[in-house]
Amino acid sequence: MTLYIGNLSYEATENDLREVFEKYGAIRRIVLPVDRETGKRRGFAFVELVDETQEAVAIDDLDGATWLGRVLKVNKAKPKQAGGQSNPAF
Repeated sequence: MTLYIGNLSYEATENDLREVFEKYGAIRRIVLPVDRETGKRRGFAFVELVDETQEAVAIDDLDGATWLGRVLKVNKAKPKQAGGQSNPAF
């Protein structure tokens, strides 16, 4: 399972995310998308932990939590839709 982290501060870095999520277990990967044209962060990220049980704990703990001045939305990432539709996915 991959976690979607929405309403993320544009100032958040991969290291910031690693610091928060490593408390829940070993991190397999972090993706912090940037806009192709501007190179600026897009305000969301994806985090995948090695242990799915720990991902569920992270969702419970962090969904609705305030971090870097923003109320986070943390949930299971939805699969990318075919046809080029915009849907945050890993």
